[in-house]
Amino acid sequence: MSKRALDHLKTDPVMAGLIERVGPMNLRPRRLQPFESLVHAVIHQQLNGKAAGTILARFLALFNSGGFPAPEAVLKQSPERLRDAGLSRPKTSYILGIARQAADGHIPGLNDCDRMTDAEIIDQLTEVKGVGRWTVEMLLIFNLGRPDVLPVDDLGVRKGFQRAYAKRKLPEPEQLARYGAQWAPYRSTAARYLWRANDAP
Repeated sequence: MSKRALDHLKTDPVMAGLIERVGPMNLRPRRLQPFESLVHAVIHQQLNGKAAGTILARFLALFNSGGFPAPEAVLKQSPERLRDAGLSRPKTSYILGIARQAADGHIPGLNDCDRMTDAEIIDQLTEVKGVGRWTVEMLLIFNLGRPDVLPVDDLGVRKGFQRAYAKRKLPEPEQLARYGAQWAPYRSTAARYLWRANDAP
């Protein structure tokens, strides 16, 4: 965790108190290939961690590859077989669509992403069906380690802000974006602390 980021965020007294309560966090990014990260994100949509982990394990077991399957391998699976792993019909469609886009070269790899801005990555990936802005923001924060992403539509971040700042109402995304401008260029770290605000004493 960057001392510079924490020092900057602590100029906000409420954020300083939250950082003190939560303590240090490991912010090391996963650095998976974006195709893999997007499939993980789709599988986890609207599920708790345990259920999503079970389905992900069943999905991986379809391939016997010892690692994450290539897009071409995913495309060889029938929709029925993917659904047998526990995927819903929409998620099956999304994953096959993502695999098709990746196989056609429309999903950038890690090295490509490293040369792209956050906005460029969001614009390119949200063109893929089933991939929304929130999904790409999670990729930017947790997979690529981008430092200045504030997912203002995320319910956990909004609830964390409401609790940490003792607000009577849940902030609207636009309100959170305006307030969070002061946390730039370390808004990803601020978001992580707002998520943890829901669990902090």
